[in-house]
Amino acid sequence: MTAYRGEIWLANLNPAKRANEVAKIRPVLVFQNNDLNKSAYATTIVLPLTTSLIEDAQPLRMRIAKREKLKEDSDLLIAQIRAIDNERFLEKLTTLSAQEMKAVKGLLDEVLN
Repeated sequence: MTAYRGEIWLANLNPAKRANEVAKIRPVLVFQNNDLNKSAYATTIVLPLTTSLIEDAQPLRMRIAKREKLKEDSDLLIAQIRAIDNERFLEKLTTLSAQEMKAVKGLLDEVLN
């Protein structure tokens, strides 16, 4: 099973090592490029989502509307970027549009620059 850039997957992020790290089984956005996603590389760069919504929290959050198997509106946690083992992916939920991915990249650039 291969996860591709722009897809939102349910993933097992347990265990967390610190209280401020996102854990639980939750949706994550695949952000890593597809050349690596198609390779035998064992990890994938993701951004987790939360259903604990905060209004006007950009650039640290971006709202993702519920759709397909993503059952609730969620906030994408831009500052919680991390790499996870590919075996943590459980189920594909939905895919973001190219416009949404461009917005995510813009927020990530703002946080990292």
